[in-house]
Amino acid sequence: MENIGAFLGFWERGAQKRSNFEETASRSVKRWASTTVFLSFFMILFIGSFLYWVNVSVFPGSLLREEIFASKSSEESLGECPEYFRWIHKDLEPWKHTGISREMLERAKAHAQFRLVIINGDAYVEKYKNAYQTRDVFTVWGILQLLRLYPGKVPDLELMFSCGDRPVVKKRDYEGANSTSPPPVFHYCGDQESLDIVFPDWSFWGWAETNIRPWNSILEDIKEGNKRTKWINRAPYAYWKGNPYVSIAREDLMKCNVTDKYQWKTRLYVQDWHKEKKQGFEKSKLADQCTHRYKIYVEGQAWSVSEKYILACDSMTLLIEPKYYDFYSRSLVPLQHYWPVRTARKCRDIKFAVEWGNTHTRQARAIGRAGSRYMQEKLKMKYVYDYMFHLLIEYAKLLKFEPRIPNEGKKVCAQKLASSQNGLGKRFMVESMVNSSSETLPCTMPPPFEPLSLEAFFENNEMIKRQVEMREKDSWESLKFG
Repeated sequence: MENIGAFLGFWERGAQKRSNFEETASRSVKRWASTTVFLSFFMILFIGSFLYWVNVSVFPGSLLREEIFASKSSEESLGECPEYFRWIHKDLEPWKHTGISREMLERAKAHAQFRLVIINGDAYVEKYKNAYQTRDVFTVWGILQLLRLYPGKVPDLELMFSCGDRPVVKKRDYEGANSTSPPPVFHYCGDQESLDIVFPDWSFWGWAETNIRPWNSILEDIKEGNKRTKWINRAPYAYWKGNPYVSIAREDLMKCNVTDKYQWKTRLYVQDWHKEKKQGFEKSKLADQCTHRYKIYVEGQAWSVSEKYILACDSMTLLIEPKYYDFYSRSLVPLQHYWPVRTARKCRDIKFAVEWGNTHTRQARAIGRAGSRYMQEKLKMKYVYDYMFHLLIEYAKLLKFEPRIPNEGKKVCAQKLASSQNGLGKRFMVESMVNSSSETLPCTMPPPFEPLSLEAFFENNEMIKRQVEMREKDSWESLKFG
């Protein structure tokens, strides 16, 4: 702990590099926007019409976007979308040059729980396999709300959706000179070995089986929970509560609990969902779990929906090295939004993080607040819908065939779907229903990452993690031999 000045120095240098990365991206956006404005303005002068209502804010989007939103000149955009929207371009990159054929889509059927077709603003679903609990139902519900938020603005399309835990399209199966193009499969998460198209998960509209309210509602609940216990007054330990039996990583985490022999600065609890359900979920309210200075995120069978609730808590998130990512998490930055923890040395890393945070409370609290602010500001529900919208827009551009209603496809609408549910399922649908169309345009889609900027982003994140590892090692050695 002696060289804390150097430690904070690398934190500040990391922030400076992130700032440079953002400035580079910003310059790219400005160049792109300026070029588009010029060309569009020239076209309008050339045809000599509608000059009096030209508004340059219309032109940074694609031609398709301009056509879709030409109907209401009074609408205004929220501005540029958050940085993580850039991953849309990356996720669709495998089909950038080939497009998506009918044959590719049909090969995706083997991985899908359902097929979704949107034609003239109406949604049709063809179901193939049962999903776990009501994942498929609430995923479709979320898409129906998008259609209500932006009526008539989502293009005709046809897609396949997988509702399982792990990604299903493996990169290795589509590499090599003679390989075929991968099938396009929408899914909740991805990893470095897969090509799944990442889409917001069902829990943003509520998880009835665990009594977790829709994201808009639970975010407000957590915000109120944060106010009840100030960070400095919270228990100075790392907290985790969940089902440890779904993955080796979670079972291994339980070894970091307090024992007579070891004090890892943790408070770890097993969540028995069957017992909780019988007791009315009284001890599993997320808003009541923001009582520790540090909260641990660990993956389950794949990514876990718990990440957003943990990050929203104002506590410094100790993020155990993840294998999987969802649609927003790839833009999280170590020591800005969370503290990195290695899988192989999780107990030691957690202990070091807690001790460092309790010694440097201002910095630890700042990391916790930055993660929480990211959830409150960058992941508000409007941006979730905008991400869905832009992803579907970009996906539809790649289709080389005319979407059609399948023989077994059934038209779905919000009212009928909600009336088919009962209990918490129905309650959460009513709670998350979009009751009127948006008065603003979706945020403006940012351009793709520049290769050098993206490489610098990854390198900076790895540099920060290595520095944390070095400080932990130095601290451990000083205790061992001091």
